[in-house]
Amino acid sequence: MLKDRPYIGRFAPSPTGSLHLGSLCTALVSFIEARTQLGLWLLRIDDLDTTRNIKGSVDNILNTLSTFGLHWDHKEQYQSHYIKDYEEILFELTRNQHTYACTCNRKSLLAKQPCLCRNTLKTQEPSSLRIKINPSLISFQDQLQGLRSFQLTHQDDDFLLKRRDGIIAYQFAVVIDDNRQQVTDIVRGVDLLDSTPRQIYLQQLLGLSTPNYMHLPIIIDQDGNKLSKQNHATAVDLKQPQIVIFKLLSLLKQNPPKEIYIAPVKEQLEWAIDNWNPLPLKNLSCICNND
Repeated sequence: MLKDRPYIGRFAPSPTGSLHLGSLCTALVSFIEARTQLGLWLLRIDDLDTTRNIKGSVDNILNTLSTFGLHWDHKEQYQSHYIKDYEEILFELTRNQHTYACTCNRKSLLAKQPCLCRNTLKTQEPSSLRIKINPSLISFQDQLQGLRSFQLTHQDDDFLLKRRDGIIAYQFAVVIDDNRQQVTDIVRGVDLLDSTPRQIYLQQLLGLSTPNYMHLPIIIDQDGNKLSKQNHATAVDLKQPQIVIFKLLSLLKQNPPKEIYIAPVKEQLEWAIDNWNPLPLKNLSCICNND
């Protein structure tokens, strides 16, 4: 884990729509963590999956963050500007026999049919690119979820680095991006916890530093569903940002005083930074939004 480098955090949304309460919550905590550590907070647009990108989403994201007073340091970066970098590293991984071509389709993998591509010869068929996992125990100390250990095996955990359609996979790109931006600390939802050992495996394979991780409890509705685009979560209200900020601080168990309920966003954020305490969120997997 990184301990001596200055704090550099990041928020990395995909341009697939407007920010909802759950995604804004992650941005807020990531921002507060960076400011309490007197560090930098970076913004990266994870736009590699062009099949899901929605026109106008980037402008919506930038406008939403600014409306809520979450101002990032340095100019925002876009994954799509670094495709050449990803390809060069993939070439090296393949040259060193750390990858293999996979012709399995999504349907067969979802049906849990075994992938036999690892030990086959090169193919001319359209294929994706997978990492060859060496059986490994990956352990890390999460700042909220405690010590976590995952046993990676080659049969189950050879994950995609590049999709059949040529799109660089998230699991690979995020590792390269975080290293390029010298990110030291990552705040994200606990629903992404299972992705972390795969990313740490890649970091170790490539000789990169492993950031510190904080996996937040996800926000769920009254029916127990995660607030997400897939579940049609509504965009946050830009007309009354101070009420939304107060609500999030309450959901995050920060007990904000009533005096800042309709205070300017800048004042609310100053209070949140001065009084930030993540301990009430320790070991929680979800928090319920009763609205």
